[in-house]
Amino acid sequence: MSAQNPHHRIGEAARLSGVSAANIRYYEKEGLLAAGVRGANGYRFYSDAEVHRLRFVRLCRAMDMSLDEVRSLLALDVHGAGADHAACATLDEHLRHVRTRLTELRTLEQALLDLRNRCDGTGAQCHVIEALHAQADAQPVPAPATAGRRHV
Repeated sequence: MSAQNPHHRIGEAARLSGVSAANIRYYEKEGLLAAGVRGANGYRFYSDAEVHRLRFVRLCRAMDMSLDEVRSLLALDVHGAGADHAACATLDEHLRHVRTRLTELRTLEQALLDLRNRCDGTGAQCHVIEALHAQADAQPVPAPATAGRRHV
């Protein structure tokens, strides 16, 4: 069968792409993948090209790209030549996000190490829970959530 002839049922497309059937349905709902062609039996069928697209999406998601970033790259892919440098801009934005997240994770690591050091296993009592309670009491009341742009 040709690359455009839909012949993979959703379970087979999931196996070939490494994307779960539930995520395939979700990606369809999010517009990252066209809805599979329905056979007379009601089953969804996917072409080799659609399986490849699912692999592309899985690769991008494995690099922690947001659905919007994946959507941008897929749109650029459709536009072909000349869009290549726009893909670099998408990657640059994602790199900024990753670098910010790395800084946040290093700060989190240090906070966890500091907390873990509260209990060295030698005393009669572990002070980790006590320290967590003290930190919880010291926390300011959070501001209401804003509808800002989330990465994921």
